[in-house]
Amino acid sequence: MAESEQVQVKLVLVGDGGVGKTTFVKRHLNGEFESRYIPTLGVSVQPLSFYTNFGKIVFNVWDTAGQEKFGGLRDGYYIQGQCAIIMFDVTSRMSYKHVPNWYSDLERVCENIPIVLCGNKVDIKDRKVKPSQINFHRRYNLSYYDVSAKSNYNFEKPFIWLASKLLGNKSVHLVQQPTLKPAEVPLDAGLMQQYETEVQTAAAVPLPPDDNEDL
Repeated sequence: MAESEQVQVKLVLVGDGGVGKTTFVKRHLNGEFESRYIPTLGVSVQPLSFYTNFGKIVFNVWDTAGQEKFGGLRDGYYIQGQCAIIMFDVTSRMSYKHVPNWYSDLERVCENIPIVLCGNKVDIKDRKVKPSQINFHRRYNLSYYDVSAKSNYNFEKPFIWLASKLLGNKSVHLVQQPTLKPAEVPLDAGLMQQYETEVQTAAAVPLPPDDNEDL
């Protein structure tokens, strides 16, 4: 595929420190090889390539490199962001409670961009944030995926959804799987199927009056 056919996109990755954002990005081997660092913003930019039926799409993923621990992120991080992933840790209720803050920051600078919400670390048995409690994405027309960075579970799904939104076509799919590092932890396939069913069931239930009522 000719390089001229590729689409370059700025993807802003946000979420509390420790939820696994950097681990998630570094699963994609080509991204780690080509990454660059912007010291003025404390940002690591990693180009993650995906080969789709619409050509090659390169998501230049802006990762905060831990800067969120020192307070809010500067607007320079968000400016010209074309899409975003908000990540929380399903074993940390607090990281989910902070999702609205990250969303507000994104919307303040990058209005109406496609955003995916991801709940990471579903490989850990002691899950604190259940699928039935995750409603934020439904209120604001985002997409949601359970993910496990260390197991590569659902790794490509947020990117495919974002690509379909950016290209305005729901038929976007991968023609080649991304090259990922080998899984570090085993997954319980039965448990993942159970979670998937719970996510689908939750999507059909009317929204509760308060998103955080059970957390």
